[in-house]
Amino acid sequence: MSAPRVSVVVPVYGNAATLRPLAARLSGALAGRDWRLRLVVDASPDDSLRVATELAADPRIAVTGLAVNVGQHRALATGLAAEDADAWVCLDADLQDPPEAVPLLLDRLAGGDAGAVFAGRRGRYESPGRRLTGEVHRRLAARLTGLPPDAGAFLALGPAVRSAVVDRVLGGSAPSVVLAAGRAGTSLVSVPVTRDRRPVGSSAWTARARVRQSLRSLAWAARTR
Repeated sequence: MSAPRVSVVVPVYGNAATLRPLAARLSGALAGRDWRLRLVVDASPDDSLRVATELAADPRIAVTGLAVNVGQHRALATGLAAEDADAWVCLDADLQDPPEAVPLLLDRLAGGDAGAVFAGRRGRYESPGRRLTGEVHRRLAARLTGLPPDAGAFLALGPAVRSAVVDRVLGGSAPSVVLAAGRAGTSLVSVPVTRDRRPVGSSAWTARARVRQSLRSLAWAARTR
């Protein structure tokens, strides 16, 4: 029997400095597995597209370059739709979520009792205020959808959840991959993963944008209960 095919989808915006170490660390973490990496460059204003294209000299790495910025979650869903695999992983490009944790999620998903496995957020990776508001949002989202209360956008998906996410984000009104997974109608679990502080740069999410996205997401989750 052939090994499961794994596709890792990474949305890229302002991440030129972290793409090379991301690809190298992911390659090491997935050694011995049949894997691909798709970098979805979301109309990034820096050199991310150039760096991603250079990395694509490796046949395991593919690039989708978007001419118009669509946001993190639509970029993720675009990458998920483009990749044919047995399991998919959503991973940020900023190295706050360690690529070395990807096998942990995949091994838990292979247990077969869950349609998606989330990296449960741990660690002092943001300011106390941002961590607190993020935790409040996740707990409210969990009550509305059945998501694990520590679920973020670092997750491994099986075929059913991947299809539901693509349909609800690209073909529907779901504001995030996370909430779309919560509406997939299957068991969802999390495993604890310690996040790191961002090694370079700062988040593209301003406080206002975070609040706006949180309110939009929670309103969608309440409407679709």
